[in-house]
Amino acid sequence: MFQNPFFDGHEQVVSLYDAGSGLRAIIAVHSTSLGPAAGGCRLWSYDQSGDALSDALRLSRGMSYKNAIADLPMGGGKAVILGPVPPERREALFEAFGRAIDGLGGLYITAEDVGVSEKDMAVVARHTRFVSGVAVQKGIGGNPSPSTARGVRIGLEAAAKLALARNELEGMRIAVQGLGGVGFNLCGELNARGARLVVADIANARVEEACDLFGAEPASTDDILLADVDVVAPCALGGVITPDVARKMRATVVAGGANNQIASDKAGQILFDRGITYAPDYVINAGGIIMVTAEYLGNTESSEVDQAIERIGDRCARILQRSRSEARPSHIVADEMARAIIARAQNKHRHPEPA
Repeated sequence: MFQNPFFDGHEQVVSLYDAGSGLRAIIAVHSTSLGPAAGGCRLWSYDQSGDALSDALRLSRGMSYKNAIADLPMGGGKAVILGPVPPERREALFEAFGRAIDGLGGLYITAEDVGVSEKDMAVVARHTRFVSGVAVQKGIGGNPSPSTARGVRIGLEAAAKLALARNELEGMRIAVQGLGGVGFNLCGELNARGARLVVADIANARVEEACDLFGAEPASTDDILLADVDVVAPCALGGVITPDVARKMRATVVAGGANNQIASDKAGQILFDRGITYAPDYVINAGGIIMVTAEYLGNTESSEVDQAIERIGDRCARILQRSRSEARPSHIVADEMARAIIARAQNKHRHPEPA
């Protein structure tokens, strides 16, 4: 594990196995300097267990950065469950997962992510209180995807204003890769503001639905990132912006909901060198964790959550402006800002102020 390229001083990495349900999972706790490690639970069929570990390590670090930049009292963690999961075992598996979460005593707070549903989180909640995104309370709670999509749209608007000098999305061509919970909700946000959509997903039915509802133009999953559009919004899995893709992209802005969109620093540098504005993913896709954190902490005022999500635009703009002024890629600037916030919290714990 310590030789894994995504290991970054993680505080704890826990392997879970439950013979009765077949649960195989990894929980990675990157940092608790700002609070308990918070991050979603992902269910995915990995080619090998090493890929699952890499995913957990990479995503948990991203959650530390996301929560720090979003000014949340949470550290960063992530759980990955190794699929596939037979339907007849699903409930028992998530019950076992809930018991395991509870056994950590609040070190890690889980929520819904790729491959996991609100119903699954309700099963987890039978066995632990260290879970969020379960029930709607006074307008907040439940599925975090709409809140995530709203934040992405706000961040996308900020990036487009800076890069394209356009204050409105009316008539803007935007390619959305991935029509899951976040991608589909993002299409709704963009369509409502007059954007012209190009969409792609591995599920043809989802593409057809987006075309019917939003007047979108279909594209192949192979070509969507290279579409002749103003903005590309990756909303599927991470690592899609490789150096080769970065060299060939025709969009002026990259702003989407997927985590870890840039496959490497080299890819990010190529985007920057080509004048393509990249809105750092964990900066603009923080709407879901903002909502989930509010639910977990009992802050049920939807207006406060809405205001917190609106602030994503200002954060994104500041990072992009700093990127320009310092002539450095935006993802490097954002990472440094997040690490500085975490380091200050760590130093405060080591050297508490006198009473």
